[in-house]
Amino acid sequence: MNILDPQGPVAAAERTILVDSVTIMLAIVLPTIVAILGVAWWYRGSNPKAQYRPDWAYSGRIELVVWAIPALTIILLGGVAWIGAHQLDPARPVAGTGQPLKIQVVSLDWKWLFIYPDQRIASVNTVTVPVGAPLQFELTSSSVMNAFFIPQLGSMIYTMNGMVTRLQLRADNEGVYRGLSAHFSGDGFPGMLFDVNVVSQLAFADWAKRGAASNQLLNIDSYAKLARQSVGDARTTYRLEDPLLFQAVATQHIPAAPGPSLDREAEVSPRSR
Repeated sequence: MNILDPQGPVAAAERTILVDSVTIMLAIVLPTIVAILGVAWWYRGSNPKAQYRPDWAYSGRIELVVWAIPALTIILLGGVAWIGAHQLDPARPVAGTGQPLKIQVVSLDWKWLFIYPDQRIASVNTVTVPVGAPLQFELTSSSVMNAFFIPQLGSMIYTMNGMVTRLQLRADNEGVYRGLSAHFSGDGFPGMLFDVNVVSQLAFADWAKRGAASNQLLNIDSYAKLARQSVGDARTTYRLEDPLLFQAVATQHIPAAPGPSLDREAEVSPRSR
């Protein structure tokens, strides 16, 4: 999950913003630390050269330094954040090689469902993508609000029931990376991890062909079982029966799950309350 080891253009740009921001802040933090140590050393009790001025109250030059440096720092940080926020708009298309790949993401309690409507396949807790291809994510939640994040590809984004958020990414190197939930959603939150398998274009085509022939079928009935709260689900690949399943979840034609269980509160006796 090393955010300083980006594997795509979005994550690389975010690392640049992080490094630039830290550098700008160090430009004021380090001189301030040096000034504190310097003042403490110069005005030590054993230094006869230090001038004692009990009636001193104001210095325009000191005021200029005290206010100008923080103001310039804020302006620089604001500029970096403003430009970066627009350049890294999650919905902004990312160029790549080959055809764009649409992936629909549903955050469940406590697992991730990835739907490939064009390939008619789906997977749980694992997502496979071709290297270099533009990745077009559409995200929603079947329950409480959550957050989708692949640190080495970039751009954390929220998933919310009844809404669809969009995220554009690209993976530049083959490998297996880790994705996670970045928003607390109950007892099973620590286990909401998923694998990101970045493979070649040919390997992805073979994987999609095998998935389309899977004996595991994802439809309304099997989705209802999958949406039940559970932890540690196996990484399973399904053959997608209904390519409009994601729209049914996002538009709440499939009712939202109740969210994290309240069984523990129900077990509390009225007297203890």
